[in-house]
Amino acid sequence: MFDIDTFIADCRQAVDKDPTHKSAAEVVRRALADPSGVMKALGEPKEPGITPLYQSCDLTIINLAWKPLTTIPPHNHEMWAVIGIYGGREDNIFWRRVKDHPDGLIEAAGAKALSTGDVCPMGPEIIHSVTNPIPRLTAALHVYGGDLFEAERSEWEPEGLLEHQLDIDAVRARFSNEAV
Repeated sequence: MFDIDTFIADCRQAVDKDPTHKSAAEVVRRALADPSGVMKALGEPKEPGITPLYQSCDLTIINLAWKPLTTIPPHNHEMWAVIGIYGGREDNIFWRRVKDHPDGLIEAAGAKALSTGDVCPMGPEIIHSVTNPIPRLTAALHVYGGDLFEAERSEWEPEGLLEHQLDIDAVRARFSNEAV
């Protein structure tokens, strides 16, 4: 049975043992082997939001509920990430920088749909955009190899795909329960 305190301790131990995403990904895979157990322990989300479960300089764990039919523009994390879906679906487009472009232009490089029970590790260089393509909330555990809320990160504007500094307050506002 999933226990949030045990999950946090296991993630903490994984990062202490291995600073890459590999050990943390195994912890998330074990947890997501029983997505209904995660849902039972955390509760089915009733509204969208970003709920920090743990935050330190080398590890952030959040419980995230995505708004239905919402897209988050391309962004980076500047650290590794492991995403585990315990309810719903998210579609990721992975992007790469256009070599030597002065404005940080990006181009699509791949995609992956994640459904309930799926886990997706991402290296620190990954740029992705995310869509919740279904008409209900999607629930996910996100584990990051750093302090996600304090890191200087980039976001790419959706139309021209040009880089600018990510505003974490604007990201939080996208996850508010308005316009659900």
